[in-house]
Amino acid sequence: MKMSNGQMGRRLLGLTAAGMALVAGGMAFAAQPQPWEITLQPAATPVMENIISFHNLLLVIITLITLFVLALLVIVVIKFNAKANPVPSRTTHNTLIEVAWTLIPVLILVGIAVPSFRLLFQQLDIPKADLTVKVTGKQWYWSYAYPDNGKFEFDSLMAQDKQPRLLGVDNEMVVPVNKVIRVQTTGADVIHAFALPAFGVKIDAIPGRLNETWFKATKTGMYYGQCSELCGKDHAFMPIAIRVVDDQEFASWVEAAKKKYASGGTSTYASAAGPTQ
Repeated sequence: MKMSNGQMGRRLLGLTAAGMALVAGGMAFAAQPQPWEITLQPAATPVMENIISFHNLLLVIITLITLFVLALLVIVVIKFNAKANPVPSRTTHNTLIEVAWTLIPVLILVGIAVPSFRLLFQQLDIPKADLTVKVTGKQWYWSYAYPDNGKFEFDSLMAQDKQPRLLGVDNEMVVPVNKVIRVQTTGADVIHAFALPAFGVKIDAIPGRLNETWFKATKTGMYYGQCSELCGKDHAFMPIAIRVVDDQEFASWVEAAKKKYASGGTSTYASAAGPTQ
C-alpha cells in the first residue's frame, strides 16, 4: 500500500508531535539531567526562572564582548601589519579611547550588578513559609523532618531498583505545589550540600550550623538533585528526590506519613543500615 506525499507528511507530523508531547511530559514529571544536555534544567521555581534569565543575559553580554575583541584583533592584524603599514604611528595617548576603555567596562559591570544583586536578594530573603522541612545530611543519605506537620522524620536512601539510575530513592521528600517551602539544612557528620538544579537551590549542610533557603515549586512532578559537596566515599550515591503534589495529595501523604514514620522526630530507618554501596 503506497502513501501519497500528503499522507506521509501528515503521519510524520503526527509522530513528531507525539514525540514532543512525550518529551515534554517526561520533563514535567521528572526534572533530571538529559543525555548531551548543554543547557540548564527547565525551571520549576521563580528563583530558577530568574537564574536562567540572568544566565542568558550574561551569555549575550560575553558573546558581544568576545566578538568585539575579535573584530579589533582582526583589524589590527590586517591594517597595522608591517606590509600594510610600513611607517607606524608614534601616537602615545588618545584621551577619547582611554576614557572609553575605562568607562564602558564600568558601565557593563554596573549593568550586570543590578540584576545580580536583585537575584541574590531574592534567593536570600526568605518569605513567610507555608511549610518548613529540616534536611540533615548524613554519610551517605538524607533525613527529612517535618516539624509543622506532626513532627515526623524519615531517611531517604538511594534505591538500586528505581529509575532514574543513581537518582531514585526509597522515600522522597514531598511538598505541596505553589507553596513557600523553607528548607533548613545541617550536617550530622561532615559537610554536605543540598542542591536542586530545577529549583535554583544549593546550600551547604554543615555540622553544628543551621542554614536556610527556600523554594516555591510551580509545577507538580518529580525533581532530582544530589549532594554537591565531596563528603566521602559514597558522595556520588546520596541523591535528592522531591515530589511536588497538589494540596489534597499532600494532606493525604502527611496523614499516611504520620502513621508510617515514628513520631517525635525518630526515623524508621536505622542509621546502622550504613551507606548505599
